[in-house]
Formats: sequence, structure tokens, C-alpha cells
Amino acid sequence: MAISVQVPKDLSGIKTKVALNLTKRQIICFSGAAIVGVPLYFLAKGVLGTQVAAFIMVGAMLPFFFLAMYEKDGFPAEKILYFMIRQKVLTPGIRPYKSENLYRQLEEREKIRKEVCCLEQKAKGWGGKAKAAER
Repeated sequence: MAISVQVPKDLSGIKTKVALNLTKRQIICFSGAAIVGVPLYFLAKGVLGTQVAAFIMVGAMLPFFFLAMYEKDGFPAEKILYFMIRQKVLTPGIRPYKSENLYRQLEEREKIRKEVCCLEQKAKGWGGKAKAAER
């Protein structure tokens, strides 16, 4: 009898587990949550009561859990947040489409060139009659 093992086709989604079937990122984030949440609970328990202190502790720990667990399209939560901030705040919101009309630019250059030639002729003392005679 043969033993078969399922192997996923996409191996890019597999992450190395360090301890307790958690990645290094998850261990760091959960440790940060414990470092922030547990002392906050014990400090607030005497003043606010057990239930309110537990809610405050959970509220303080949720961002750490979000950073540890959320991932979309292969990007962790902080990169997605950075992308969102860059899109909404750091870059301009409206980028209108402006095309370059090369024909209009050539027409304007030709118009300017003719105007410069006309001004040069006037500066040399040639009048309009001499200009008309040349053409």
C-alpha cells in the first residue's frame, strides 16, 4: 500500500515555521502584543475593573494581531497600509490626461520664425514694399 501526500502547486505561499507552527513575524508580533497588553491589563484592573481592563487590553493588542495575521496578495499589512497612504496622501489625486500635439508645436515654431524674420527685416530698414518685392 502506497502513502500519498498532497503537494501544493504554488510553493510561493509556503512560509517557514519557526516554533509552535508560527512564523518569525507572527512570533514577534504576538510577543509585542503580550508586552503591551498584559501590563496594561494589570494597571487598569485595579482602577477600572476586570471587564473594562480586559476590553482595553484586547483593544491594545488588536493592531499587533492584525500586523501578524493579515496578508493580501503576498503583501503584509504594513506594506498595504504604506501603499494606501502613498496613494491617498503622498501622490496627487487628480492626474489629468494631457496629450502633446506635435503639429501645433511645429506651427507655433514656424509662426515665431516668420515673426523673427519680419522683425529682423524691419530692424535692417527694409520696409514692407521690399519684403513684398522679394516674394
